[in-house]
Amino acid sequence: APAPGGPAHRPAASRPGTRTLAAAACLVLGVGLIGGAAAGSWLTDDAAGATPDAAATFARGRDVWHSTPVDTLFPRTVDGFGAGPGGADRTWSRIAVAPDGGCAGAYDPKLAEALARAGCVRLLRATYVDATRSSVITVGAQITKADQPGMGALNTRFSTGNLGARTDLMPLPYAARDTPARDFGRAQRVSWTVRVLTDIPVVVYAVSGFADGRPFDRPQPAEAATRPGATTAPAESGLGHDAKGLADRIGTDFRKAAGGAPRTTKASS
Repeated sequence: APAPGGPAHRPAASRPGTRTLAAAACLVLGVGLIGGAAAGSWLTDDAAGATPDAAATFARGRDVWHSTPVDTLFPRTVDGFGAGPGGADRTWSRIAVAPDGGCAGAYDPKLAEALARAGCVRLLRATYVDATRSSVITVGAQITKADQPGMGALNTRFSTGNLGARTDLMPLPYAARDTPARDFGRAQRVSWTVRVLTDIPVVVYAVSGFADGRPFDRPQPAEAATRPGATTAPAESGLGHDAKGLADRIGTDFRKAAGGAPRTTKASS
């Protein structure tokens, strides 16, 4: 109680200064909570949209051959929108899958020598036919033992040495019995491409030929056969586009299986 004749005193809780301080403290606390929630949201968004770790993707790339269904790596049907001559659409159907195995005897000697530095964990192959059943294409994927610098060095060697354009380094077809590719041998190769991927330990290649088994003595790399204005037989028949289009797609499928970002890899030529 106030002293007789003295000034009246307000309770502490009702003093203006105390109320102001309490309100300010609540405001600071509220802003801090909101800011913390926003920061958490930003961090979550950043993590969700973050680029996959390159080392982890590379490591997973070595395991996709046994951890991913074959229909994912080599789809039964592949649509190549705008992948044909003049931007025409192409469609390829899988007609055979080779048993996975090692690389011994899977290449001509020169190509085997060129790829030997990378080592071989596994080789996977499948053969496709186009919608008109006039061309056959074998696509292969060699899972290597090389690390990232090793794959980079191999890619540089292929690029600077123009190895991807040498006819003595053409891949071999997989000629499965009782299929349109039964006569697809060395002499029937028309166009090809070799891709040394550097973000996963995989070498992807494709080689194409005529389904009727005719021999061809002037094979041309797919990158040359798909250039605008090319008038060679591999270009006009679409066999260069077949090899390039399927190599692009299978390379993308292996990258996706490893958790990497899809992208197109140029031929190592």
